[in-house]
Amino acid sequence: MSNIKLSYETSGISDKEIMRYKEKVLKIHKQMHEKSSDKNEFLGWLELPSNYNKKEFEKIKKAANRIKKTSDIFVLIGIGGSYLGARAVIEALTHTFFNSLDRKQRKAPQIIYVGNNLSANYIHEVLDIIQDKDISINVISKSGTTTEPAIAFRIFREILETKYGIEEARKRIYVTTDANKGALRELADNEGYETFVIPDNIGGRYSVLTAVGLLPIATAGIDIEKLMNGAYNAQEKYSDSNLKYNECYKYAVIRNILYRLFKNTEILVNYEPKMHYFTEWWKQLFGESEGKEQKGIFPAGVDFTTDLHSMGQYIQEGRRNLFETVINIEKSKNDVKIKIDEDDIDGLNFLAGRTMDYINKKAMQGTIEAHISGDVPNIVLNVEKLDAENIGSLIYFFEKACAMSGYILGINPFDQPRS
Repeated sequence: MSNIKLSYETSGISDKEIMRYKEKVLKIHKQMHEKSSDKNEFLGWLELPSNYNKKEFEKIKKAANRIKKTSDIFVLIGIGGSYLGARAVIEALTHTFFNSLDRKQRKAPQIIYVGNNLSANYIHEVLDIIQDKDISINVISKSGTTTEPAIAFRIFREILETKYGIEEARKRIYVTTDANKGALRELADNEGYETFVIPDNIGGRYSVLTAVGLLPIATAGIDIEKLMNGAYNAQEKYSDSNLKYNECYKYAVIRNILYRLFKNTEILVNYEPKMHYFTEWWKQLFGESEGKEQKGIFPAGVDFTTDLHSMGQYIQEGRRNLFETVINIEKSKNDVKIKIDEDDIDGLNFLAGRTMDYINKKAMQGTIEAHISGDVPNIVLNVEKLDAENIGSLIYFFEKACAMSGYILGINPFDQPRS
């Protein structure tokens, strides 16, 4: 069972201030849920955990098993929402040095990401890695014409066809795209590639729990059933229209109250390096959803304690337009005990017998206290442990909070205006 708890005592925002938004939140909640089944609205994610396509889900698992058996390397081609969600989950839930592990330890192909930049150096060095390796690719694009992934797909499609021949290459190319239209859909149909669907009513930054994210996540050996179960738990938990009982909506309200107090930059903080790409996914989710009409909270991110030695000074004493949301992983999967050193040259023998996780938690507590004293409000999300169910819940928590927050802000969090 997933377990996420919101703590906002250190935000400086009272329950009384939060509850002033009760009626506004109720109205937005009703409007969202009334429109959730409208295919013209980008709200398909809202009930996705309880209403996903079960046939495609099984198809995803079968394809992932096939890729595991036939490939040393799995190349994920996509940019923005087409790869960030998958990478966030994979890096949170696999070994930190996943690609460096022996295949027997990994039990899955190496995962390499391309199509997310236009660097010639990057592509050239990926080509070095895949030499003499069996590969499969998954190209993810609604249209098939987005520059970065389209160029990467052109390059890697040619590599596959040269290496394996056209017929075998077709078996190693997996396409996630629009159900009916677009350049990539037309090509996939003509070539007979196995395809997966990006739903019309789910935008890219909300697509991690569709085939967009699920095929790569399953290929990495992660249990997507548990991921969806966690998201379903969150869907049930955060379906309450009453602000008093809905922590997801409270988070959305608190960040809007802080925004009106000129706290217009939110820093997502983690104390676990595995969560780095989760922060990158979160930045896109909130940045693209709220950054409109010259409005919006600017989403930033730091990895503590690492960034305390680079960004810590600014956060402590720079401009006072900041607030932090801290993701606290309560239970570490692994731990290391500090041993006594007879010389004690570093003066750290007072930590002997303590564990790394204990010290990390103390660093977190001290940092929160220091930043609060420096007028940087803190919100804390306590996550019991890093596993598929909790990550699934956390994804849904932020997706729904982002929607509510955008509507409170007075913008449409789902449109994509272009200048």
